[in-house]
Formats: sequence, structure tokens, C-alpha cells
Amino acid sequence: QVQLVESGGGLVQAGGSLRLSCANSGRPFSMYGWFRQTTGKDREFVAGISWSSGSTNYRNSVKGRFTISRDNAKNGVWLQMDSLKPEDTAVYYCKAAWGKAEHWGQGTQVFVSS
Repeated sequence: QVQLVESGGGLVQAGGSLRLSCANSGRPFSMYGWFRQTTGKDREFVAGISWSSGSTNYRNSVKGRFTISRDNAKNGVWLQMDSLKPEDTAVYYCKAAWGKAEHWGQGTQVFVSS
């Protein structure tokens, strides 16, 4: 059974940095993504990466501040978050996909204080 485990969330002041990890218990998936969700709102896409090509894409509000990258040791991905803003506060989820099959982690809370 594939399991995705996120870690690295926490409390940080505005302007600070956090690095989220998504560890995969199985073989690498073809696509990985980070999503986030706040109470009462839909889950939104943050960043994605192709495992084979390394190509990435980001939502506009995080471009230049967040970086998604592969974690070859854990068949997962990182999300480096710099210049954090209070509006980045959310639960962050990792998603892994291969064709139509997809898996989600349990989420990690990020809180950015002003």
C-alpha cells in the first residue's frame, strides 16, 4: 500500500522560510504536486513537477518564492517556501499521480504570522 507522508510544517514569521517534505513508501510516481487548503475554502494547486523531466509549474502567487524539487532518496518531493506571507497559511498536501491513479498525504499545517 502506497503511503505519502508530509512533514516540515510549522509556525514561522512573515518573511521566513520552511521546507516541506513528501516521502513516498513506494516507487516514484510520474507526477507530484503540492496543494493547500484553508478552512471553508477549496483545496488549491500550489506547485507540480514531472518526475522524469523535472519540469515544474506554480500558481502565480507563489512564483519566485516557492520551489518544488525531487527527493530521490525518498521517491518524493520537497517544497521550499521562502518569503512566506500570512496568506500562505494553510494545510499543505502532497499528491502523487500515475495516469488516473492518485494518492494523497495526510497534510501538514503551515502557519505564517504577521
